[in-house]
Amino acid sequence: MADKPTPEEVALWQRRLASQANNRAWTLAEKLQRPPEEDEEMLQAAHAAMYFWKIVGNPSNHAHAALLLAHAYALLELPEPAAYYLAKSLPYFEQHEGAPWEIAFSHAVAANVAFAQGDHAVHARHYAQAQAAAEQIADPETHEMFASTLRVVPTPGP
Repeated sequence: MADKPTPEEVALWQRRLASQANNRAWTLAEKLQRPPEEDEEMLQAAHAAMYFWKIVGNPSNHAHAALLLAHAYALLELPEPAAYYLAKSLPYFEQHEGAPWEIAFSHAVAANVAFAQGDHAVHARHYAQAQAAAEQIADPETHEMFASTLRVVPTPGP
């Protein structure tokens, strides 16, 4: 019979699973079109990421996971759960001096949630704040990742 894994080994695997679920959900969220099966997979992966980050993560991990869930629900046009998870994540990003990419992503997701709620003024404000924060992203790869997310957020009207 195999030895029981140590708590450290369990935590390592939980971190790996959290990261894999997180990355899969973001990959699916960046697609302009998804079949229903991928919509479901995106949501399941986002919830899996949240589950594991709640076990082995820190407040930053928790906020990022909640932000991902808010984005996934907004993409699925489910404004109530989107707003719920945005409320769990946005205060963290507003209260902590994060990297420009974190600020940009948080505003992009807030714009997406506002759009799903039909709040065009808040949508336009957060969209503009996301674009402004993105100008401060120095790393080209990170900037491209952000652009892939903003691309799926509806552009505000005139």
